[in-house]
Amino acid sequence: MNLEIDRRSVFASTGGKEHGPNRPLIVFLHGAGMDHSVWALQSRWFAHHGANVLAVDLPGHGRSAGPPLTDIAALADWTGCLIASLGEGRASLVGHSMGALIALETAARHPDRVAGLALLGAAAKMPVHPDLLAAAKANSHIAVDMVSLWGLGSQATMGGNVAPGLWMLGNVERLLESAAPGVLHADLVACDDYRAGPESAAKAACPTILILGERDMMTPAKNGRALAALITGASVAVLQGAGHMLMTERPDEVLDALIEGPSPCASLIAWREAIS
Repeated sequence: MNLEIDRRSVFASTGGKEHGPNRPLIVFLHGAGMDHSVWALQSRWFAHHGANVLAVDLPGHGRSAGPPLTDIAALADWTGCLIASLGEGRASLVGHSMGALIALETAARHPDRVAGLALLGAAAKMPVHPDLLAAAKANSHIAVDMVSLWGLGSQATMGGNVAPGLWMLGNVERLLESAAPGVLHADLVACDDYRAGPESAAKAACPTILILGERDMMTPAKNGRALAALITGASVAVLQGAGHMLMTERPDEVLDALIEGPSPCASLIAWREAIS
């Protein structure tokens, strides 16, 4: 689907299904340097089980026009505009890493637009190592290597893809390599500069689940649990042995957590009602 937000073209995958009336809307938000394709399995499942789905390319990413937005607050306001542009009252937001920060901030800034949150690989603060920032600023392939190796669990770096014949580490590297120059750096700076996490978590008034990787080196599970403690009623699911790239490493387990994950998450209940 091609949309227009702030007079710039935006691409979003609908999971292979056209939108229909009276269906819950789920918006998937990718992480730094990524695009909509990281949500291929999860977005398609929900689209084929009764939900309207948008797995978006954020500004400057994938097929969406640039430039990239350089701070989380601006990306949250953009997400609010995205939901409003569809004529939808509210949406459930599923975000990974930077996308999780965007989802959280959207819930704090635009509570009337957000029905629920699922935050993957999330923490209240996501500082970025200076060496990674420097490599990304220089558009060095070292930045791609760092994100790929730090972002995957040990099993994933050795292979581990549930789809036979696909190389997980290589796939992540190719996706990061496809980003336009400066995009990864802009994303990492946005994450590094973000300070509103604790305050925004306290404002989040919607049902929330955090899905964390037990071996996540970029946003350790303990930091995710600390974020969950700041969100009233938040549930936590920890995937044993998984790293940061949860939806790629453990697509089925992430999908299960989204469908069946610990209630009382009303957004997930709504999804289940929509597909029953």
